[in-house]
Amino acid sequence: EVAVSWRPSAEFAGNLYKGAGILPASPQNVWECIKPVAGGLRTKWDQNVKDFEVIEAINDTVSVCRTTTPSACMRIISPREFVDVVVMKQYEDGTMLSAATNVEHPLCPPQPNLVRGFNYPCGCFCIPVPGKPDRTELLTFFQTDLGGYLPQTVVDSFFPTSISGFYSNLTKAVKALKA
Repeated sequence: EVAVSWRPSAEFAGNLYKGAGILPASPQNVWECIKPVAGGLRTKWDQNVKDFEVIEAINDTVSVCRTTTPSACMRIISPREFVDVVVMKQYEDGTMLSAATNVEHPLCPPQPNLVRGFNYPCGCFCIPVPGKPDRTELLTFFQTDLGGYLPQTVVDSFFPTSISGFYSNLTKAVKALKA
């Protein structure tokens, strides 16, 4: 189960979406499925990620990444690309975080066949559930300007459904990882 909520973003003329749910897996397994690394598992299970590449590794925890997405909503939303600076961090309590925001990078000019979208500060928190090592609280925050000329009603109907699908597909992915 996932609870999805939203409010107007303070960053741009769209919404900040929050997803919250408990996943039936350890924080390490959830992290293995969502961590933003080249060759990671995200492209295999996340229907909204077609490709993910590291453009520049700044250090072990900070990188500039490019994510491409397939078309969505019966092709009403055409394929997109997002270029973000991403930071990963692990805290003493076992919480793992990836946070990102859009950035321009000279090695990643806009591609002619993709619409450039913009992620405003966003991220995922994998939080251990005390006393339950096989459970993870996952908090996700998205505030994405999809770019292009989409009616706001299309964007507003896409995100809650997309976030629910993210949690459902991630749950399947962590169960397959454990098997």
